[in-house]
Amino acid sequence: MKSILIQFDTDALPSVFDRVVAVDSNVEHLFSYGGVTPENVVGLVHGSIFTRGPADLKNTAIFVGGSDVAAGEVLFKKIQKTFFGPMRVSVMMDSNGCNTTAAAAIASARKHLSLADASAIVLGATGPVGLRAAELLALENSRVTLVSRTLDRAEAACESVRAKVASARLTPAAASTPEEFEKLAGNQQIVIAAGAAGVCFLSEGALARLDDVKLAIDLNAVPPAGLADVGVMDKAVEKHGTICYGALGVGGLKMKVHKRAVASLFESNTAVLETRALYELALKVAGISA
Repeated sequence: MKSILIQFDTDALPSVFDRVVAVDSNVEHLFSYGGVTPENVVGLVHGSIFTRGPADLKNTAIFVGGSDVAAGEVLFKKIQKTFFGPMRVSVMMDSNGCNTTAAAAIASARKHLSLADASAIVLGATGPVGLRAAELLALENSRVTLVSRTLDRAEAACESVRAKVASARLTPAAASTPEEFEKLAGNQQIVIAAGAAGVCFLSEGALARLDDVKLAIDLNAVPPAGLADVGVMDKAVEKHGTICYGALGVGGLKMKVHKRAVASLFESNTAVLETRALYELALKVAGISA
């Protein structure tokens, strides 16, 4: 029986990126739908679960994508609520690459440092990738500072992470200039920039001044860089005593995780792949013991 991946995209036009990755993951048939909402998804889900018997449903899977991560999360929950008993298929949510990017970033960090009790700062922590990176760091028992331009938003981000990781050790902080961001990063071992395109958090030369920083990851692929000292292609490049990863340096692992995840959807009809499951997969792909 042929494998079918059903792509539910919250944007009007289904993501070309996600469609290419699906093809490269050896999906035999790809059905792509745009403009999918919680209000119109139920019939589409029924079409995915009522066309094959329970024993064959592992050959069908659902991928939730789109540029609006919040909309993707709501859709992801609605899809799971539509399943019942054995009538379900595996489902993965990776709107705007949020889960696979965060998973690859923290797995990359694990290659070089023990994250348990490490001090880490996430710049741009209120965005979807920043929140997930903070969640995964908290799961690893790191001490995490979440930075936004306002303290209220940083505190809200901390509450969001605590709702998922009860033991999280989090500190909210606010900054709006490279000088303020640099001051906050001064006593951290890990710096992760996960802000919007066009935002530079640390200016050129900052890494040379930040003696305690051992690892810097910039997840912005669009100029200007989020961390000016980190090149977009950097992959475990040492600069001023700091191991650096740029967006494309992390991107290689991210793509491997994305493809492996899509392929794994067809191993059963019960897989639910979101932040934590994709992080566990990223560790396996990177050859790191969980």
